[in-house]
Amino acid sequence: MLDTRMQIERYIEAVPKAELHVHLEGSIQPATLLKLAQQNNVKLPVETVEALQDWFTFRDFNHFIEIYFEISSCLKTSDNYEFIAYEFGAQMARQNIRYAEVTFSPSTHEFSLGIPFDVFFSGLTKGRLQARKDFGVEIRWVFDIVRDIQDMQQNRRRADYTLSVAKEGMKDGVVALGLGGGEVGHPPERYVREFEKALGTGLHSAPHAGETVGPESVWGAIQKLGAERLGHGVRSIEDAQLVEFLAERSIPLEICPTSNIRLGVYPDLAAHPLRRLYDSGVPVTINSDDPPLFNTTYNDEAKLLYSPFDFHIDAINEILLNGLRYSFLPAEEKQALEALFQTEMTKLRGELSL
Repeated sequence: MLDTRMQIERYIEAVPKAELHVHLEGSIQPATLLKLAQQNNVKLPVETVEALQDWFTFRDFNHFIEIYFEISSCLKTSDNYEFIAYEFGAQMARQNIRYAEVTFSPSTHEFSLGIPFDVFFSGLTKGRLQARKDFGVEIRWVFDIVRDIQDMQQNRRRADYTLSVAKEGMKDGVVALGLGGGEVGHPPERYVREFEKALGTGLHSAPHAGETVGPESVWGAIQKLGAERLGHGVRSIEDAQLVEFLAERSIPLEICPTSNIRLGVYPDLAAHPLRRLYDSGVPVTINSDDPPLFNTTYNDEAKLLYSPFDFHIDAINEILLNGLRYSFLPAEEKQALEALFQTEMTKLRGELSL
């Protein structure tokens, strides 16, 4: 008989899952990136898959952003965007992730790389629909404002652009407006206008906050941007009143443990507050953020729930289901998927005697 840890790991790999915090550009695998670079005559610092995996090992958050931009610069055509969306769907299927809300940064592609909306979004849409057809997975988009553009005139132009294309994309799977990039010196309060307009048109609010800046960033995202869900949000733990507020209002956190360690938010998993947040009643979800850049997968992150975070199978199921429950799917779709997930979970528990 398998030991409990092996049973839990097999269970996590096999059950249906949903992911809410993962960046498309940061999910491009080394082999895919190398292929795109060669197709488009983009000179990368290294030329083999193995060397790319080493190159992905970054020094700090700024170095991470540099690598992220280099990755994005390998995308040139609608077919390229179709390819990465389709490949993302294939990665979902391999991990039995049935649904994902995937973050994408339109302004980087339009303003920094010169790729217009019609080119990248037609590709993303084709890739998304083909992945649905071939793998039975569903992808929806969170278009995020990149907050750390230093030129304020450019900053505003890019924010307005992101809002406009998010609204335009609603009929083809865009469900929310996000806010990404470096938090330090770039508070959420600057983007009140964009988020008010987004909420007014039926988009949801899902900004990053409380990762490299503390509770004040989370308060700003909630009070000024109407955040319905928070990207990361882990530093909420530093403010007991905020933790209580999140629990009372059932405002979920999109937690990415390995990302938090690799970017230096916490020194190790023993210091990570996921367990304390959960025990305080805050809804938490588990996510991969930028999987190849952090040398992880969604399933790897979910397995951390058992060890080292020491959750029982019932709590693991709750956290996995939170990825669906706190999604921006319409209520009927959400309820139907949850019923399916619950049925499969019960069956697998029985098979593995969990």
